Amino acid sequence: MSNQHKNKTRALVISGGGSKGAFAGGIATHLLNDCCHNYQIFVGTSAGSLLAPLLALGETDRLKAIFTNIRQEDIFNVCPFIIRKKHGLLTYRINHFNTVWMFLQGKRTFGESKNLRKLIERIFTADDYQRLRDGKKDVVVSVANLSCNKIEYHSVHDNSYEDFCDWMWISANFVPFMSLVIKNGMEYADGGFGAYLPLQEAIRKGATEIDAIMLQPEVAPQQCQLPTTNAFGLLTRTIDFMLDQIGVDDLDLGHLHSMQQQVSLNCFYTPRVLTENSFIFDSAQMTAWWNEGYYYAAQMHPTCHKIKAG
Repeated sequence: MSNQHKNKTRALVISGGGSKGAFAGGIATHLLNDCCHNYQIFVGTSAGSLLAPLLALGETDRLKAIFTNIRQEDIFNVCPFIIRKKHGLLTYRINHFNTVWMFLQGKRTFGESKNLRKLIERIFTADDYQRLRDGKKDVVVSVANLSCNKIEYHSVHDNSYEDFCDWMWISANFVPFMSLVIKNGMEYADGGFGAYLPLQEAIRKGATEIDAIMLQPEVAPQQCQLPTTNAFGLLTRTIDFMLDQIGVDDLDLGHLHSMQQQVSLNCFYTPRVLTENSFIFDSAQMTAWWNEGYYYAAQMHPTCHKIKAG
């Protein structure tokens, strides 16, 4: 065995994407279970940060059962949306009562996601945390420090259980629709505001081979969307546009740094725009995305099943 082969370090990097994280879960299941990829590093942003710990433990079946059954009430204690399902189609509109109530309470966001913090402790237990700490795999989540205007990365090996759960929660807190968190005297929010696809952190950690899951299409759709009907829709579309551009920039920088550092980079995208609102959590839809992500990845790597069988 050559020294170059001995020194290989594999990383899985997962972007943000809210409910679209189910698609990433399907891709990761194929890479772990069928391709038998042995990742030493897992780096996630937002939805990716919620997936990464259990993926690092190989708990793909457990993760699918949990993630595809997340509901709005599992995320929000104050939800800024009203979700309706009619004739199989999901629609949303602003919850004026809740947003006005938040304003009257002196809050700085339209909604609150304290229920997500409780959910994290239920899906990622203290025992799970200890198993990761005892192992050699590194799990890292990104957060946006709004007070210092910078991105921070937090490893499971550098934090207590409570602190790491906080960082997972913060990484997925998409302001102004979710909680703005004060920790260590500073304001924090979703890591996707600065590192939608945190490839550079995986490279900094020493990864030589990276599988990256980007929860948006590789090529932007050509068709234009219909005009927004209210200020809320305009805000969500503007933020989505901003995150898409950050994701493209992250990918371009990742490609550049991977070439400079001689890192092998393999990217997975969604085959289409999965949803216009990744805050809608519907079990049937997310289960379909998880399965689609699995089969989509399997089509890209048809020999992985043979590797597992062998």
